[in-house]
Amino acid sequence: MLELVVRRARTPDGGAAPVDIGIEAGRIVAVEHHLDAECPELDAGGRLVVPGLVDTHLHLDKSRTADRCVQTEGTLAEAIRETARIKAAFTEDDVYERARATLEDCVRHGTTRVRTHVEVDPVVGLRGLDAVHRLAADLAWAVDVQVCVFAQEGLTDSAGTDALLVEALERGAPVVGGAPYADVDPSGQLDRVFELARRYDVDVDLHLDLAETAEGMQLADVCKRTVAQGWEGRVTVGHVTQLSLVPPAEYAALCELVAGSGVAMTVLPATDLFLMGRAAGAARPRGVVPLGPLLAGGATCSVATNNVLNAFTPFGDGSLVRMANLYANVCHAGSRAQLRECLELVTTSAARVLRAPDYGIRPGARADLVCLDAADEAGAVARVAPACWGLKNGRPSFTRGLPVLHRPGGTA
Repeated sequence: MLELVVRRARTPDGGAAPVDIGIEAGRIVAVEHHLDAECPELDAGGRLVVPGLVDTHLHLDKSRTADRCVQTEGTLAEAIRETARIKAAFTEDDVYERARATLEDCVRHGTTRVRTHVEVDPVVGLRGLDAVHRLAADLAWAVDVQVCVFAQEGLTDSAGTDALLVEALERGAPVVGGAPYADVDPSGQLDRVFELARRYDVDVDLHLDLAETAEGMQLADVCKRTVAQGWEGRVTVGHVTQLSLVPPAEYAALCELVAGSGVAMTVLPATDLFLMGRAAGAARPRGVVPLGPLLAGGATCSVATNNVLNAFTPFGDGSLVRMANLYANVCHAGSRAQLRECLELVTTSAARVLRAPDYGIRPGARADLVCLDAADEAGAVARVAPACWGLKNGRPSFTRGLPVLHRPGGTA
């Protein structure tokens, strides 16, 4: 027996006619033009209903710290330096409260799955990881949180950081990451990250090639390592601003290499626009990789938030639709087909980055749905359509206009 029917929903690639979506035991069991059922209903009113939005790259642990940082340069080096300075004072409760405020914003904008990168090192220890684990448990009814543990400030010259990474993986962290460009031995850090991934059978998600010139790129090396280790489909690279700076022929060759190696790429437009190009007096580079050629070649790609209200990105509200719109502006994605593609970068394509097999609007998929105030995907991205309501496992996670999220049991 159906437990809930979503009425009059327009779905991606579902044609002009609205459909009904039948839900039972947290799963979608039917998608039809009309379902004859007597059960609670949720009316989409002819608006667009998509699978829950997926944020593949977020930093919950250091969000909402801009007011603690001194920002005079606006550079990556300054952001790393300032965050290193303030995180010695992080407590588990401090991280928890800031991260919760950010994550609740994400949920209100329709996000149901998140991969969050959590820093571990001798300064912050495992306090950030403990806080995010607690938060993930507390908000599991509204959003899935997947943790990627990584070293932001270097790994090869810090035995303490290495030991903490190992401890986090021993505790069950499903993804290991890194930032080779911040290491004294970038190649050595990649050696260690891939070694840990193999030992603990976890995925890899790297901050990679974040710089304002094309010199010293490691993208090709990561692709080759991925194939050599048999980790195709299990490695993601984020930022890769250097790829946006190479000549067309080299760009095409690298895109082909990425697609062929099964490496996924995540673009982080807000952060990359904010940090890159500051040294240029004119014609400043955008630093945002156009993903069209990668998608055309079969690569898995996503657009994500990265940082919110901190030294790396001193703004943000957790809206992935807004991030898709920003990416569309920067990468000249103006046709309806291109705008639809932009929404896929925060939904279906992003879900492939997280390897989520139960995702989508189809029988058998988990009933994680969000209703956007738009008639179709292109309109949603063009207007930065707000989210009207969301479901997680077939249960309401938020309704637009309420000051707080719904709590389990229906209370607010």
